[in-house]
Amino acid sequence: MIILWTDGLIYLLITVMLALGWHLRGKEHIKRPLQKIAGSKIAIVSLVVLLFFVLIGLLDSVHFKPKNDKKNEIISMLDDWATPLREHGEKTYSAPFAFTLYSKEMIMQTDGSMQWDYPRLEFGGSHLENPETQRIFDILQKTAYGLAQGLGLMGLLLLVPTLRRGNAVRVAPAVLLALFIIVPLTSILIHLSAYYHVFGTDKVGEDVFYQAVKSIRTGLVIGTLTTLIMLPMAIIFGILAGFFQGWVDDVIQYIYTTLNSIPGVLLIAASILMVQVYMANHEAAFTSVIVRSDMRLLFLCLILGVTSWTGLCRLLRAETLKLREMEYVQAATALGVKQGAILLRHILPNVMHIVLISVVLDFSSLVLAEAVLSYINIGVDPTSYSWGNMINGARLEMAREPIVWWSLTAAFVFMFTLVLAANLFADVVQQAFDPRRSGND
Repeated sequence: MIILWTDGLIYLLITVMLALGWHLRGKEHIKRPLQKIAGSKIAIVSLVVLLFFVLIGLLDSVHFKPKNDKKNEIISMLDDWATPLREHGEKTYSAPFAFTLYSKEMIMQTDGSMQWDYPRLEFGGSHLENPETQRIFDILQKTAYGLAQGLGLMGLLLLVPTLRRGNAVRVAPAVLLALFIIVPLTSILIHLSAYYHVFGTDKVGEDVFYQAVKSIRTGLVIGTLTTLIMLPMAIIFGILAGFFQGWVDDVIQYIYTTLNSIPGVLLIAASILMVQVYMANHEAAFTSVIVRSDMRLLFLCLILGVTSWTGLCRLLRAETLKLREMEYVQAATALGVKQGAILLRHILPNVMHIVLISVVLDFSSLVLAEAVLSYINIGVDPTSYSWGNMINGARLEMAREPIVWWSLTAAFVFMFTLVLAANLFADVVQQAFDPRRSGND
C-alpha cells in the first residue's frame, strides 16, 4: 500500500471527525440540531448522496502498486475495480453508446479497397454482430439486467439485518428512497459500461464516464482538505482577536486585511508556479505522474486554505466580542478562572455552530473554485482527473463540427449533483444550528 500526501490527510480528517463525533455524542446542544436534521427529508436524501460520493472518493484514496504489472504504476482500489474502463480505450472521439468513431476515416475493406466511413470501435459495442439492428434492444436488455441486480442488492441490504435481529429494519423512508435511486442506477451504469462507453470517449479515446468518476476524489479533496487547513487558523485567530482585543486584535486584523488585499488568483498562480519549479529541480523525488499531480493538488489545497480563512475569522471575532460580555463569561473571569479555560469551555463551544455552518457552506464553493481554477490552467495538474480539466478540455471540443458535447455534459452532471446535495444539506444544517432560528421553533 502506498500513502500519498493527500491520502494521509484524508485519513487524518476521518480520524478527527470520528474522534469529534465520539466526544460530542450525547451533548444536548448538539443532539437537538441533529434531531432536526434527521427529521428533514431533504437533508437525509442529500446526506445519502454525499456519503455515496465520499465512498467513491475513499475507494480512490487507497493506492498501491499491482504485483504483476510491468508498468510499475500506482493505481487506486477504484482503478483496480474499473480496469475495463481504464484499459478499454479507443482511437479518438466516440459518442455515448456508439459503436463507431465520431468522425469518418478511410477504412481498408477485406478486398483491399478503401472506403470513407465510420470505423467500428475496438471495445464499445464490439460484442454485437449487427449493431444497427441489435444495439437498442441490447441496451434495454442490459439496463433491465442492471436494474434487477440493483434491486436484488437492495433486497439483500434490507434482508440481512432483518435475519440477524429477527425483526423489521427501521429505516427512514427518505433513506430508502435515496438508496432505491442510487443503487439501481449505479448498477445499471456499471453493467452498461462493461459493453459500451456510456458517456462516450474523449480526444485520446479515454472513457468519459471513467474520467467523471475519477474526478470525484479531486472535488472532495479540494472541499475537505482545504477546510482542514483553513479551520485552525480561522478558529484560533478569530477567537483570540475577539477575546483579548488590544494589540492582539490589531495584529490579527492587519494580517487578514493584508491577505485579503492580495488578488487570490494571482497568489494561487504564483504558488502553483513555485511548486512546478520545485518539482522540476527535484525530478528524482517526483518520478511518478500521480505523485507529481498529488503534490500539486496538495499545494492547491494549502493555498486555498490560506486565502479562505479570513471570512470565517471575521465571523468568529464578532461572535467572540459578543460572548466575552455575557454574564457567565464575566462571572468566570471574576471567580479567577484562567483565560485558557474560559476560551475552551465557554467561548469555543458557543461558536462551533458558526464553524459548522461555514464549513458546510464553503464546501460547495470550493468544489466550484477547483473547476474555475482548472479551467484557466492554474488548478490541479493537467494529468489529474478533475471536472475543471474536463470542462477545460471541452472548451475546444464545443467548437468542433459536429460538436462534441458529452465531456462537458458528464462533468456538469456529476458536479451539479455533488454541489446541489451539498447546498441542500448546508441549508438544513444552517437552520438547525442557527440559535436565532432554533429559538423560534
